[in-house]
Amino acid sequence: MQPAGRPRNVNPEELAPARGFSHATIAGDTVWIGGQIGSDATGKIVEPGDIVAQYARAIHNVAVALRAAGCTPEDTVKLTYYVTDMKAYRDNRGALAAPYREFFRRDYPASTLVEVRSLVDPDALIEIDAVAVRRG
Repeated sequence: MQPAGRPRNVNPEELAPARGFSHATIAGDTVWIGGQIGSDATGKIVEPGDIVAQYARAIHNVAVALRAAGCTPEDTVKLTYYVTDMKAYRDNRGALAAPYREFFRRDYPASTLVEVRSLVDPDALIEIDAVAVRRG
């Protein structure tokens, strides 16, 4: 646990360079994971047009940021998904389950799914942010 005080930002090298944001911010026992898209360590979107591939990479990136902040995916209390095409998300729900289960428990944290017009990268189809609580 981190003593009360100033929040600390964490930007793991395994993720794309953080420019104008942080991948994770730790404040006390709470960790906020900034929005993760389906990009590789260079910032390039994986498989443009493939929501399943982008989801798999985005959820992987969330797990990387969580670990860098001293958490495990099981410490996650909230996930928020932003998708540019709700129909594509719904049509692929079954395929999205496997990458999710690779990192996260089966007793799902609270979550929200929101359709948005676009994301910061025009090829991004999904963005995921998270909140976790570090264990003492």
